[in-house]
Amino acid sequence: MSKPLIRVALIGQGFMGRAHSNAYRQAPHFFDLPYDLDCRLLCGRNRDVLEKTAATWGWSEISTDWRAAVARSDIDLVDIAVPNALHAPIALAAAEAGKMVLCEKPLATSAEEAVRMAEAARGVPNFVWFNYRRVPAVALCRRFIDEGRIGRVFHYRATYLQEWGNDPTRPPGWKTQRAEAGSGVLGDLLSHLVDTALWLNGPIREVCSLLETFATGRDVDDAVMLLARFANGSIGTFEATRYAVGYTNCNAFTIHGEGGMLRFNLEEMNWLEYAEAAAPRERRGIVRVPVANPSFWKPGHPIGYEHTFIAALADFLFGLSRGEAAHPTFEDGRETAGVLDAAARAAAARAWVPVTI
Repeated sequence: MSKPLIRVALIGQGFMGRAHSNAYRQAPHFFDLPYDLDCRLLCGRNRDVLEKTAATWGWSEISTDWRAAVARSDIDLVDIAVPNALHAPIALAAAEAGKMVLCEKPLATSAEEAVRMAEAARGVPNFVWFNYRRVPAVALCRRFIDEGRIGRVFHYRATYLQEWGNDPTRPPGWKTQRAEAGSGVLGDLLSHLVDTALWLNGPIREVCSLLETFATGRDVDDAVMLLARFANGSIGTFEATRYAVGYTNCNAFTIHGEGGMLRFNLEEMNWLEYAEAAAPRERRGIVRVPVANPSFWKPGHPIGYEHTFIAALADFLFGLSRGEAAHPTFEDGRETAGVLDAAARAAAARAWVPVTI
């Protein structure tokens, strides 16, 4: 029996374009998807690179005009993997055309943009690629919290540490230009930390922050430090930087509650660390729990970064088949954007500010 067909246009040919392309190709190999996927169109700015990328990943056609791509009647789903400044115009056009819309993070370059995008996408299936929610260890952390294993939360600590900002030989790119990125680590790295925190620990009510730029003449932030008060009464600290020499991609968090502790680090993504407050003192300590996803390999066989995108796409498609939203949605992305907006306002005011959007 044939399955319904979804014809996909991917807007973006860079690093994230490759990650998404791999997800469209690999998801049917691991999941019995409710839809067949047609990788119909790859869109980008560099035709030579487009041709090579399309050939590598099996895209049927290429285009350098995203507006024409969105308007095509033979496209059902628009996937946005381009510089941040283009997220809003493409998503708004796609939603108006009645397409399903998937968008890379951060959802927008401002909270106001994110509000407009979330409102526009209410009538169409939508999704934000905060892929780290699909790390099995992070999902297990959420389950432990839902089961009450750590009880009332006191502290939430999160860091996202990279070192490439300190590399003088690295050529300039869009991520360090406000006109294309909107912000620096605030949108690029802190957005991941905030989305995970909102998912695991609930809403953030107010923040105080510091933004710093180390590179001379650069118009985006290179580092951000954030203090937060959560609605559940816990307090949080967040740090994101591109100047942490020795770290390539350390996305980590620790949660301390009355019943225990949970700790995760993406650089050891197949493990979750757990401590139980009620354990006898002679056995009290941090336990490393190996975590697997049986949809991919048998227990004990680690997965990698690419599997988070594959699982995210599969979850979106299964939710679509049931008429249910797969999270994070554009509304979730709007909530994250509200926290980032508050962080920027707090840094400018050098004061605590409420999260209001």
